[in-house]
Amino acid sequence: MITIPPYLKKGDTIAITCPAGYMDAMNIKTCVKTLQQWGFQVLIGKTVGSSSSNYFSGTDEERRDELQAMLDEPSIKAILCGRGGYGVTRIIEQINFKAFRKQPKWIIGFSDITVLHSYLFSKCKIASLHAPMANAFNKGGAKGPYVQSLQKALTGKKNQYECKSYSKNRLGKATGVLVGGNLALLAHLAGSSLLYKTRGAILFIEDVGEYLYNIDRMLIQLKRAGVLKQLSGLIIGGFTECKDTTRPFGKKLEEIIQEHIAEYNYPVCFHFPVSHAKANVALKVGIPVSLNVSAQSVTMKEL
Repeated sequence: MITIPPYLKKGDTIAITCPAGYMDAMNIKTCVKTLQQWGFQVLIGKTVGSSSSNYFSGTDEERRDELQAMLDEPSIKAILCGRGGYGVTRIIEQINFKAFRKQPKWIIGFSDITVLHSYLFSKCKIASLHAPMANAFNKGGAKGPYVQSLQKALTGKKNQYECKSYSKNRLGKATGVLVGGNLALLAHLAGSSLLYKTRGAILFIEDVGEYLYNIDRMLIQLKRAGVLKQLSGLIIGGFTECKDTTRPFGKKLEEIIQEHIAEYNYPVCFHFPVSHAKANVALKVGIPVSLNVSAQSVTMKEL
């Protein structure tokens, strides 16, 4: 059984930390203002706009200790990761989740935060939120449907999402626990105990800036690990800024994916609004959902 953290109410505290890449403190101003307008208190960690001179938002110890303190603090009801990038995998196994298990809270983010989502599902059996981070609130995003879906998710509303049909979709209906995230991080975790258990699950994947040959390689890795074989359904999100080599790989993204799932018969949808781009809805990882891929549309809703 998956534990669902308590949903937030007005006056609750959301903490913002950067457990991976560096983020300028200026970039969270709109996020902080919006969270306050939603009725929440906001605590900003020292890793936000840190004085780090390298890629990370602080040393491994600084990032680990700040996340640990936020996990342990009972007054904090949710933790919003400022950004992803890279870095969570360096600290995840040094974090003690004992207090968190007793008093779970929502962990929010995507991209590199996929490592946290997968760990929480596999090791702690606690749901989390694959959702927009601080930068998504900028440039009008705070009032858009994707950031608004985060507010709905945090306050306990059941989100239901629809997207257009697509010729390469595989029609069908499925139910299962929702798991997933960034393809590169899922492939990175393959072969370890940190990766999601996917038997009977509905998996969603997305990525950014990858070469087509590398997407092919990562899907082969997941297939070898048995991740793709056991699914109830597959959701393909945005694969933004994909690149090809000078000598073309020879297949388009959809064709690569289709090749590796050809022997399975579960429903599959492409172009679902989860991505590194603007279209990135809040998804509760670990929550049972239904997926209906029809010739007219695609619907995913929480059960």
